[in-house]
Amino acid sequence: MTVAEIMTELQSHGSESIKKILLKHGVKEPFFGVKIEYLKIIQKKVKTDYRLALDLYATGNADAMYLAGLIADDEKMTEADLQTWVRNAVSNNISEYTVPWVAAGSKYGYELALEWINVPEEHIAAAGWSTLSNIVSLKPDEELDLPSIKSLLGRVAKNIHQADDRVRQTMNGFIISVGTYIGDLTVDALKTAEEIGVVTVNKNGTACKVPEAKAYILKIQNTNTPIKKKKTAKC
Repeated sequence: MTVAEIMTELQSHGSESIKKILLKHGVKEPFFGVKIEYLKIIQKKVKTDYRLALDLYATGNADAMYLAGLIADDEKMTEADLQTWVRNAVSNNISEYTVPWVAAGSKYGYELALEWINVPEEHIAAAGWSTLSNIVSLKPDEELDLPSIKSLLGRVAKNIHQADDRVRQTMNGFIISVGTYIGDLTVDALKTAEEIGVVTVNKNGTACKVPEAKAYILKIQNTNTPIKKKKTAKC
């Protein structure tokens, strides 16, 4: 499929009602309002295509950018590709899902995530924390720098309540990911969660809530089911 063919399909499956919902959740124009379930139909047709993913992302259309993340060949993504993607990820679904998925599966994810969390732009810092969360959920513990991750928990505890909304949201998600997927740091994550307490984020009138990190981690622990690392973060 070509970019032109895909854009025509996306436009034909757009929905004004879906657009209204997505706008409230921080998705920015231009986009058609295509349901994710339809994006996955196109994903199944295309499978993985590095060049097509780059070209779709470059359209600036949020539906196409989300699809680009689904079909991206993460291992082929260059550092320059990822820097371009994060700069242009102004919609919440792209900065907190699409870019982190692809970055976490790339060769540069951890290095870039540590860079991005220091950037003052809210969407880039949020992408950094989301990338760290995905890396923690995907990589075996022996491939992770556990002292560094523990140090990042301390950074979250110190800064979360002064951070921008989307950064607070993704910092909270990082605590949950560490507490869920790294057994050796679960206690540290729980201590961090207890220290920060309730995290509030402006949800623009939507029904979405920020999960309470300590309760979330404990709920997962209480299932008594071994937590396995994810095969992919993309959904």
